[in-house]
Amino acid sequence: MSLVTLQDIYLSFGQPALIDQVNFSIERGERVCLIGRNGAGKSTLLKILTGQINADDGVIKYATGVRIAQLEQAVPENTYGSVFDVIAGGLGTEGELVQRYHRLTASLANKSNNQTALDHTQLNQSTLDQTMLDLEACQAELDRVDGWDINRRVESIITQMALQPNTDVADLSGGYKRRVLLARALVCDPHLLVLDEPTNHLDIEAIQWLEQFLIKWEGAVLFISHDRQFMDNLATRFVEIDRGKLTEFNCNYATYLKRKQAMLDTEDKHNALFDKRLSQEEAWIREGIKARRTRNEGRVRALEAMRVEFAERRKRQGKASISIQQAEKSGKIVVEALDVNFGFANDGVSNPLISQFNCLIQRGDKVGLIGGNGVGKTTLIKLLLGELAPESGKISIGTNLSIAYFDQYRSALNEEKSVQDNVSGGRDMLQMGDKSRHVVSYLRDFLFAPERCRQPVKVLSGGERNRLLLAKLFLKPSNILILDEPTNDLDIDTLDLLEELLINFQGTVILVSHDRAFINNVVTSTLAFEGNGAINHYVGGYNDWLRQRDKPQKAAKKVQKSQTANKPSSKKLSYNDQRELDGLPDRIEKLESEINELSQIICQPDFYKGERSYIQQTEQQLAELQRQLSHCYERWEILENH
Repeated sequence: MSLVTLQDIYLSFGQPALIDQVNFSIERGERVCLIGRNGAGKSTLLKILTGQINADDGVIKYATGVRIAQLEQAVPENTYGSVFDVIAGGLGTEGELVQRYHRLTASLANKSNNQTALDHTQLNQSTLDQTMLDLEACQAELDRVDGWDINRRVESIITQMALQPNTDVADLSGGYKRRVLLARALVCDPHLLVLDEPTNHLDIEAIQWLEQFLIKWEGAVLFISHDRQFMDNLATRFVEIDRGKLTEFNCNYATYLKRKQAMLDTEDKHNALFDKRLSQEEAWIREGIKARRTRNEGRVRALEAMRVEFAERRKRQGKASISIQQAEKSGKIVVEALDVNFGFANDGVSNPLISQFNCLIQRGDKVGLIGGNGVGKTTLIKLLLGELAPESGKISIGTNLSIAYFDQYRSALNEEKSVQDNVSGGRDMLQMGDKSRHVVSYLRDFLFAPERCRQPVKVLSGGERNRLLLAKLFLKPSNILILDEPTNDLDIDTLDLLEELLINFQGTVILVSHDRAFINNVVTSTLAFEGNGAINHYVGGYNDWLRQRDKPQKAAKKVQKSQTANKPSSKKLSYNDQRELDGLPDRIEKLESEINELSQIICQPDFYKGERSYIQQTEQQLAELQRQLSHCYERWEILENH
């Protein structure tokens, strides 16, 4: 039996219907991706399925005892407290009891540690005794409701997610906050996990972690995402919502695109034939008196039915029609950095973000910045723009630069002003080259209806804000585009169009994005933040970086091995130990090669779609090789320092 079944679900906030007689079910172990344009009703359908809103009509059937957990699109504002408390909060009343036990044990440990001979007063002892009594009462309640299993479940999920139970959630990065909320959703051991845009605002490392976790998880997953590589790696089935209807595709993402296009082509041909026939019938009905006297009443009724069908036909939402105003060419050298260092002081100590950075960006380059949240990507952009000065080193900025900057924080938008005023500055007409154009007509290209143009920015969705910022950005002639996370909240069609624009753009592009497919398709080179302020340059996109990044690391290890092998030991080794030491470099190199081969197998998109026994065997083999490699390094250090 299906976990959840939706039958003839209908919901309308006015005509046309947002959800129109939809039928849908999800089976155990499936990973279903719900896709569609912005505003098509994806999030609404999830809310109907989880019971957050009621449909106007239709039936929802749940399997007996089914548990559904949801990970919201945004981190809730009321998320506060320790990691343990937030996760346990997903268990309701039982979770509150576990939270109390955890707080009491932590409090007792703190009081016991602070109880020294100097402060061992009667008051402190009384407080300690009261805490003991409260803890005993809590333990008794846990015994009564069999709550120890719940406590173990919370601790287990915290360990599994590599989290620190006593850390305040407010101090965590965005990626780790999402990880805590995922743990909160999973702690109730759901049969179905519902995710709304889980990759938004996560860096690539966090996205990959989430991807691998969900692939290995045995429950069913229903998710919305616009990250094409995430979808392709994770989904076992695609379900598209378009004009209120659902269409299922049991295939990978590339095949879905081909089948969808074939369906749209067939629809266009059918509509063209229908419209031609309707036009012919309309001409017939308007013939003279003689034709009307002898007309076939059945043919008249058929014409009336065709008129109704034509009136009720729902046209596809148009695609954005984005264009970039190209400025005159910049100088050949756009920006050059030589031995640049930069950091922020913390408690009087400088924390280096960028160390000995060198690069040369020339006209026409399309450069991607890769790195985790907080490593300094936006800071590097500000350095290259001249908004920040380096602590040392030199940055030379080229000539005749016309820069358009897409800010990830959307600070260029005024929340209180209307959509059209944000673009036009209060004018009705826009000057585009040697032509004038009405602002509403221009905004239509970015899928803003006339009534939406008059509304304030603060009521827009995330995708609409991004489209508005692109509309404002591309109105200005430019030869350098600096885009800081432009892909968040954009639907797939708009992403594809933006990709094509950037590929064909004749100027220079500097791009920050965590969308791996977007980086692969757009950039010609990457600057990768690889820890301790190091920023290394690679040719190609994200996949090219993955392939190339191991080479300098391996070379460094070989140098280290050579230097270590030539280092005189402080004490002569035994014959067997010396033989072991001499053989370690070859042994380590062999293990690294085997680990690299297995890692490449595991990184293949289809790996986790195979047999579970093969997956487990491969992962265990990789873990064993990594354990052996770690042991070899330990032995090397011991023998070298002998």
